[in-house]
Amino acid sequence: MEPRWESGPASITLVRHGESMGNRADEAARQAGAERLDLDLRDADVELSPTGQEQAAAVGRWMAEAEDEWRPSVVLSSPYRRAADTARVAVRDGGLPLQLDERLRERDLGVFDGLTGRGIRARYPEEAERRTKLGKFYYQPPSGESWADVVLRVRSLLTDLRHGYDGERVWLFTHQAVIMAFRYVLEGIDEQRLLEIDREVQIPNASLTRLVRAGDRFELDTFADTRAVEATDADVTEEESA
Repeated sequence: MEPRWESGPASITLVRHGESMGNRADEAARQAGAERLDLDLRDADVELSPTGQEQAAAVGRWMAEAEDEWRPSVVLSSPYRRAADTARVAVRDGGLPLQLDERLRERDLGVFDGLTGRGIRARYPEEAERRTKLGKFYYQPPSGESWADVVLRVRSLLTDLRHGYDGERVWLFTHQAVIMAFRYVLEGIDEQRLLEIDREVQIPNASLTRLVRAGDRFELDTFADTRAVEATDADVTEEESA
């Protein structure tokens, strides 16, 4: 259901975290044909790579020089280290307080955490078959979350934003699946179109996705935009969608 907005933020800008050591480990594992990432950390503790730190700084510089309609008045972040550190670097010189909200955290992959697609198919073949049958949106890994579960988190957060942040320019530092969930809810797109977008577009690290309130709805203004990183010497990076 596409919500109607009598009040709420003037705009919502979603920033994907900078490149993380997990992104690098995932790419290395895929290239090596490995079943598991070489990364001995819980997902919440994965830190930014040196490139990710440069990307976060690039977002901060761009934000400081942006037109008023773009610059945030409220900043929230996933508590996961790679997102929270991206936000801290970006807002460091802006004087805005940073609020952490667990509803912006990455999708929980449950027992699949740390596994590549090859690893999932090798170690959990029945689950791989079930995922194919149910589809990416509704499939829930054992002890993990489906995309639909992430959507429920997003709906909860949007309820708070509707009632407490009228006219604010809200920036949210978060993760790929969460960004897609915001599009699903705010634009009222269906499952098929959501998954088409996910196949077509890899959301780059430190990219900007902005939705602007027009009357009682939000409209997509910018999606997966790398302008902040491209304005510096930092590399633009992305990863293959899971």
